Amino acid sequence: MQIVMITDNDPAGMAIAFTKAINACTDHRCRLISSEERYGFDYETDIHIPDIKNNDFSEVEEVLSSSDIIHFHMLRDENSFLGPLLIKDYAAGKKILHHHHGHPVFRSDPEHFREKYHKLRRRAIVSTPDLLKLLPESVWVPNMVPLNDQGHTPLEPSADDSVRICQAPTRKDLKNTDEFICVTQRLKEKYPHIESLVIERIVHRECLEIKRSCHIHFDHMQGYFGVSSLESLSQGKPVIAGIDDWCMAHIKAFTGSDKLPWVIARDEDALQSRMEHLIVDHDFREQCGHAGRAFMTTTWNEHQVIRRLLDVYESL
Repeated sequence: MQIVMITDNDPAGMAIAFTKAINACTDHRCRLISSEERYGFDYETDIHIPDIKNNDFSEVEEVLSSSDIIHFHMLRDENSFLGPLLIKDYAAGKKILHHHHGHPVFRSDPEHFREKYHKLRRRAIVSTPDLLKLLPESVWVPNMVPLNDQGHTPLEPSADDSVRICQAPTRKDLKNTDEFICVTQRLKEKYPHIESLVIERIVHRECLEIKRSCHIHFDHMQGYFGVSSLESLSQGKPVIAGIDDWCMAHIKAFTGSDKLPWVIARDEDALQSRMEHLIVDHDFREQCGHAGRAFMTTTWNEHQVIRRLLDVYESL
């Protein structure tokens, strides 16, 4: 199969991650066309519209024409343009898939998208289990990270007495960053040797290296998990998140594992308690980190995720 993924900005780097995994793990061929970059994370690109020189869209046209499947991310559809090219002009006879990552427009009016896909008789997939509540007809295809890429492998932090705790939120207002700051400030009064940092406004590769140097990672307490969780688990770090029962059930079903590696905290008091446990108990911290890396390599690797995506492709 020839697959083309189309997106505006790359959501958490997942479009390029899926593209590369399909090409590495299968006999299919995937290309990614992106039209903008937000947040300055500097994710790797394939065909990036702003980089096209001399208004030469021949490669874009060739990729659109030769594709068997058009895989749209976020709000993109065939009625949008890639430079001067209207995607709809190349969509006839092709299989189409819509991939949602929790964009605010989608969250604010999921019924619009449900009706649209029902009318067009199309399939959709979602990036986290909580989005199944908004789009029940969809399939959850988990996000993933390249486990053997250096930035996603374990690194032993420096051997001093400090304990570094970090969070790397895309949007602080949505990821319980205020609670994270309040809790770490209180804990610093009791444990002066701890350091905390909120990682933001830097390119993704640098963010990964900072996370590798930390001891404890906080994702958020919104009920689901972010790509930040997967990165940190792959790095062998203990990860605190407020995953709810719904998401936990779907994770267990996907991985076949009844024991999940996250340290669960669903409110500020629990966050402080779990964080303090990880600060004072070095062995517990090490145990959680090792469990996270093992969980990712055995139950959440690229082959397992791509297999689920291919199942959806084959059903179109």
